[in-house]
Amino acid sequence: MRKEILKMLENNSRIDLHDLAIMMGTDETRVYQEIEKMEKDGIICGYPTLINWDKTGEEKVTALIEVRVTPQRGQGFEKLAERITNYPEVRSVYLMSGAFDFAVFLEGKTLKEVSMFVTSKLSTLDAITSTSTHFVLKKYKDYGIIMLDKPKSSRMKVTL
Repeated sequence: MRKEILKMLENNSRIDLHDLAIMMGTDETRVYQEIEKMEKDGIICGYPTLINWDKTGEEKVTALIEVRVTPQRGQGFEKLAERITNYPEVRSVYLMSGAFDFAVFLEGKTLKEVSMFVTSKLSTLDAITSTSTHFVLKKYKDYGIIMLDKPKSSRMKVTL
């Protein structure tokens, strides 16, 4: 039951409990209790809203920062990851395999603001040996949601 609830909430976190219970063939109380338990256990961590900022007229710059580090003795990557996550500009931090150690996604109002954050705050942390900044120019799909405008149909509506 948990996996089904999680899959449905991942696709639409605003789904009505009544509808969710019907789709799962159970009652609302049971679904509500299961969701409440998963929130308490830290399985469900939040319900973010996905916004296409390009359509709002507000300028936002998103960047992926590749970060190479020297892990701290006895602490590994955890202490540094915790420190990076505390910056409000940072949206996501992932420990990676491959050519770099962390993938850090951050947002700012301008390219300069993002660049200043990387040079003055992120790259100055002791364990960081190098950074590489990649600016997101356009989002086509984000969290499974297609961000492209769908072409409007040129077909004429026919009603009977």
